[in-house]
Amino acid sequence: MPSASPPRAKRAASANRHTARQSASGQRARHRPLTRAAIETLFGRLAALDPEPRTELIHASDFQLLVAVVLSAQATDVGVNKVTRVLFARAPTPAAVLALGESELARIIGSLGLFRTKVRNVIALCRLLLERHDGAVPNTRAALEALPGVGRKTANVVLNVAFGAPTIAVDTHIFRVANRTGLAPGKDVKVVEAGLLARVPAAYRQHAHHWLILHGRYVCKARKPDCAHCVLRDLCLWPDKSPGENP
Repeated sequence: MPSASPPRAKRAASANRHTARQSASGQRARHRPLTRAAIETLFGRLAALDPEPRTELIHASDFQLLVAVVLSAQATDVGVNKVTRVLFARAPTPAAVLALGESELARIIGSLGLFRTKVRNVIALCRLLLERHDGAVPNTRAALEALPGVGRKTANVVLNVAFGAPTIAVDTHIFRVANRTGLAPGKDVKVVEAGLLARVPAAYRQHAHHWLILHGRYVCKARKPDCAHCVLRDLCLWPDKSPGENP
């Protein structure tokens, strides 16, 4: 095949450069942070929709919240609530869970992913709560993270929901929303959490975790985001929004 004539070659090279610039621009858009003013507007809108957001994990005590969050690893809240309705009716306290025993606990929570590991963690967690904390859930990060099955994300949820701390537990939904919108772009959970803590206005930090997780769960979904009905559509910096008008 003959080589392209100089004018055609120049046009092809120009087109390639244009495509490269567009691609680079798209990457920058994905990682460009929102302005402070846009963040204020974003949380103002989420707050107007749901002034007092709540966790969807069913619980009647701090202990039950802790266990539910531990069980929620790689599981849905719906799946966790299904098993904890049975579990907490029979064993609402650490002592009652220990009396239940590993085999019966495994039977109750067996529908959850990683249930065998969760059984061992919950039993050990209950034992340490009784030995070290008189059965109460501790209110410090260090003490929480010393419990089996409790990592930073679980501790953040418990500190926020049970004790009112302005923590933000970054799960898959929050990670997605923070990156797509430009609220707190980051390549890993720690970077996103640090970005959120630095950028979320103090007035909104208490409920930021729940606003963002619920928005990611029901609107900014992984596979089919409902951009057409998103109240943040005009603020969002994600270049791949699904078609639709601003709500």
